[in-house]
Amino acid sequence: MRDLSQFQMKIFLRDDIWRKIVSVGFREASHVTRTLTLSWDRQSLLNLIVSRLVSNDLICDHYGVTPEEVLASAEKQEQLFYSVFPPQIDRGPSKSKTLDWMITRVADGTKRTAPREVVHLLLEARDEQLRHFQLGTGDPPDEHLIDKSALRAALPRVSKARYEQTLCAEHPSLKPYLDRLEREKAEQDPDSLSSLWGISREKTVALCERLIEVGFLERRGTKGEPIYWVPFLYRDALDLVQGSAARKAKKAKVRQ
Repeated sequence: MRDLSQFQMKIFLRDDIWRKIVSVGFREASHVTRTLTLSWDRQSLLNLIVSRLVSNDLICDHYGVTPEEVLASAEKQEQLFYSVFPPQIDRGPSKSKTLDWMITRVADGTKRTAPREVVHLLLEARDEQLRHFQLGTGDPPDEHLIDKSALRAALPRVSKARYEQTLCAEHPSLKPYLDRLEREKAEQDPDSLSSLWGISREKTVALCERLIEVGFLERRGTKGEPIYWVPFLYRDALDLVQGSAARKAKKAKVRQ
């Protein structure tokens, strides 16, 4: 295709795939002379959502806006978002606003939120809201198009798809260990996981490092006493329970 000047090749790689390539040596890496790292922060994810909203003429007519004016202003993008969605999913002064709730709920252990999970969450929420309309269970309050109950119901479907179709599909050797976490606590430590998996503490720590690398776990605590926390993205898929396995074990010992 070199003779076709209107065509150019672009290769898109996730960070974890690139690290896997270079971990075994990649002498030809010096030939890659033009690179761009794509990153998604809160504003870029908001822009992605709002860009999809304003591409719908009916939504623009309903709220009396035009795509040009909305996309030209970060403030107006936020205003349109909260016209369509409720201000909060969980009530309370310390609870996150809806956009931040969405971003944190579909972030993996690296604290990164992929746009595909955000889009998937919104598509599932839309379908759930349509089911509410069909069942006649009531319209969302005020001028909102999506109710918070629809967003809550959408999250388990996103979790299941991400776990089965991405994580387990790309890392099948990890699946036996992940499946053993089903219905366990979302917060674990090396001792609790060693007991759960039936392997030594040393092998447990090494396996946890691998799970951190693929985004299933987030490391907390200290270097000497690490705590492993499963992000919300994977909790519904494994029916994980909020709380600490280590604290549960300590309480059981005290009772004994």
